Amino acid sequence: MNHEIEKIFVSTTFDDFLVRPQRGVVETRKEVDLTMPLSRNIQISLPLVAANMDTVTEGEMMKAMSLEGAFAFLHRNCPIEKQASMVGYVKRQHSFVIENPLKIHAEAAIAEAQSITESHKISGLLVETAPGSGALAGILSNRDMRNGTGFPSSKVKEFMTASDKLITGYPDIDMEEAEKIMRENKIEKLPLVHENGQIAGLITMKDLRMAQQKPYSSKDKKGKLLVGAAIGATGDYLERAYELIEAGVDCIAIDIAHGHSAVMETAVKNFRARFGGFELVCGNVATAEGAKFLLDLGVDGIKVGIGPGRGCRTRLETGFGVPQLQAVREAYLAVGDEIPIIADAGINYDKDIFLAVVCGASTIMSGGIFSGTDESPGQIMEDPSTGQKFKFYRGMTSPEAIIAGSFDENEILEKLSTPAEGQSKKVPYTGPVANILRRVRGHLQSAVSYSGEKTLADARAKIAREPMKYLVRLTRASRKESFER
Repeated sequence: MNHEIEKIFVSTTFDDFLVRPQRGVVETRKEVDLTMPLSRNIQISLPLVAANMDTVTEGEMMKAMSLEGAFAFLHRNCPIEKQASMVGYVKRQHSFVIENPLKIHAEAAIAEAQSITESHKISGLLVETAPGSGALAGILSNRDMRNGTGFPSSKVKEFMTASDKLITGYPDIDMEEAEKIMRENKIEKLPLVHENGQIAGLITMKDLRMAQQKPYSSKDKKGKLLVGAAIGATGDYLERAYELIEAGVDCIAIDIAHGHSAVMETAVKNFRARFGGFELVCGNVATAEGAKFLLDLGVDGIKVGIGPGRGCRTRLETGFGVPQLQAVREAYLAVGDEIPIIADAGINYDKDIFLAVVCGASTIMSGGIFSGTDESPGQIMEDPSTGQKFKFYRGMTSPEAIIAGSFDENEILEKLSTPAEGQSKKVPYTGPVANILRRVRGHLQSAVSYSGEKTLADARAKIAREPMKYLVRLTRASRKESFER
């Protein structure tokens, strides 16, 4: 490809352009396919990624994003054990077959069972004959535990439904047969067992219904929700990566402020030496040279964007950065279709997502648009003077985030000795993230229909190849006409 950026893109971002409407070819926008690559080996049906920020993505956000066909990266501003446990939590949610269901042994106390179900937010447990035996002794339901509420020291076996009274299935049962058995027998859980009585898995009616209702969810080959997680480039990053991979993570992001650096090069080489070809996204960069640097290191996806996010002060404090649409275009011209690009931050309206993609990105990442949802970490608060509900959102180099991610006083003092390049701010409470994703899906499908194509990938291929033919550069007056309402 020609690596020299077109003049029309110099010093531009999303509000600097409109796209020329083309003859539509779809009867309804619902026909439009939005599938795009997140990385070399992962495709998602909605090209949105929730940022790896501690006020944006923990287990609930990761689950919700993948369930709706999008993606996210779990933040690393926590102990390794907590991040790995979030991976495990999401992997246990909504798969057709739960391969390693949580278990308790028959001699355990009811109080222990109640503690496990409450901490993992599940409605029951399979019971094995002895700790680690894997032999099915029965099942302990919510109702069974309620019956044992007044007897916390009593044994599980006194309240469980024994295995000889259970309806079970075989390990390779398909979805249709499992549903038929569960409906005919009016049961919500179907334990799967081998011929020798060993537990092979568990199917729940809730997960069956979810699999049928959301066939576009981001899932792995075993039908489990896809999970991403971030690591750094120094310190415990290799240990963290090991634990995340052991927990079942599908993609790791080495995420640092300045990805075009010797620090990143060393980190990637060490990661590859230890974990081989495991799916790896790296960033952030903002130039053609930075994108080519990461491509040559052999990563599987590139995060582009330095300073466009509302929680970031890098441009204000250092003067470094590139306007986001120019950065995306530079990266695309440097790497072409050899590797997917994630346009990280700067998204204020849904139309910005389409523009980022047709100018060269494959997906977009945002923290701000997801930070006020039910699924983002943190409490919903209310302004006493206006009654408006809000949450707090912060950049990962803000003083608050630094303190939250540090585990002793000396570490806090050392990190705070470097001037902050992030900030905290209030964001309006916006309800369930699924509402945002459905809205964006609809707007992107409309945008593709206006572009005269049937898929987002085709719209990108056409417009990214000849942007001068399709993009309209706005004047101050036309920008006002277009966006001020």
